[in-house]
Amino acid sequence: MKSYKAHFQKFIGADPKRVHFAAHSHHFWPDVSFDAHVKAWTDAATLADDKWDRFFGKLYPRAQRHVARVLRLPDASTIAFAPNVHALVMRVVSCLPSPMSVLTTDGEFHSFARQLARFEESSRARVVRVPTQPFDTFVDRFREASSKETFDLVYLSHVFFDSGFAVRDLARVVEKIPRDTTTIVDGYHAFCAIDVDLARLADKIFYVAGGYKYAMSGEGCCFLHAPPGIFPRPIDTGWFAGFFSVTKSDGNAPAHVAFAEDASRFLGATFDPTPLYRFDAVMSWLERDGITAREIDERAKTLQKKFVDALGEHAARLGELVVPIENANRGQFLVFRSPRAKETHELLASRDVMTDFRDDRLRVGFGIYHDETDVLEGARRIIEAFE
Repeated sequence: MKSYKAHFQKFIGADPKRVHFAAHSHHFWPDVSFDAHVKAWTDAATLADDKWDRFFGKLYPRAQRHVARVLRLPDASTIAFAPNVHALVMRVVSCLPSPMSVLTTDGEFHSFARQLARFEESSRARVVRVPTQPFDTFVDRFREASSKETFDLVYLSHVFFDSGFAVRDLARVVEKIPRDTTTIVDGYHAFCAIDVDLARLADKIFYVAGGYKYAMSGEGCCFLHAPPGIFPRPIDTGWFAGFFSVTKSDGNAPAHVAFAEDASRFLGATFDPTPLYRFDAVMSWLERDGITAREIDERAKTLQKKFVDALGEHAARLGELVVPIENANRGQFLVFRSPRAKETHELLASRDVMTDFRDDRLRVGFGIYHDETDVLEGARRIIEAFE
């Protein structure tokens, strides 16, 4: 197995004793992102106000093209960026009626789950939640729920954060959803982690993801794919959304709030451009070296299998695997269910094995900076921790 450690020397060197199995939570950044971070500072110093011309003229379009390439989208102009996914989702939701009817799952990330619960609490939403488990029937059950009644919004994850289960065939899910229903897919744990092809879905779904996980770019560089023509004038809007509009006020009357036709209609207000410098550098490195999401996915599956095999009977000490190792429908991390997830996380941390936990679930994730030596060393420390 090829090692990519040479590209992550700054993160690895910061704590050489650490075995970091939390790539799904805070992925290591490759060294190219350091130079990009400095470049953002240098551009700000040398260009001052004019940095935005360079940013929107050169870097922003490159970042759009990177996303379109990875997701196989036909048009890069359908991509808009923001500091976090929540802001982008809320701009889409601002276009929906209130109260709205929502179909979702019981496995969505905290931010959306919390917001949806608040909508319910304030009588702004009626929600149907489809259980993600059992996984082998999830797609059929979700399809059935989407065809039983009409919803204003359908929202589901591509890879569920609390289990690692991956909905590999999005097309099969989406085909049952009426075209006039707004569909948002949360791809944060799928982007650059599994092979994603949205070519046939580009005009049907909104897709959100970002750089904090497997895009290896840190916080602040999230994106939305917005199907052309859907919601041309979002209610939730900021002044950046007017940058590319051709409509102007005549100076005598209040201006009609104008929007461009591309995804920039979903932009918000001023944000820090630095994360997109990192994102562009990382994506350019992956493209230059021919490292694809498919390769990253296959590599992770191999490491996951080696990890479980190396643990042997001790794997049960971590808990019960939520998605069995034999099931290929998972993302880049393994989830073990155990009432002692917190205690196990802390025990492993004392051995410099970094995992994370959510309630009763311990998550062990793998990144491109791992190789077989990390897996074997991590397994050895885990076995010793339980002895």
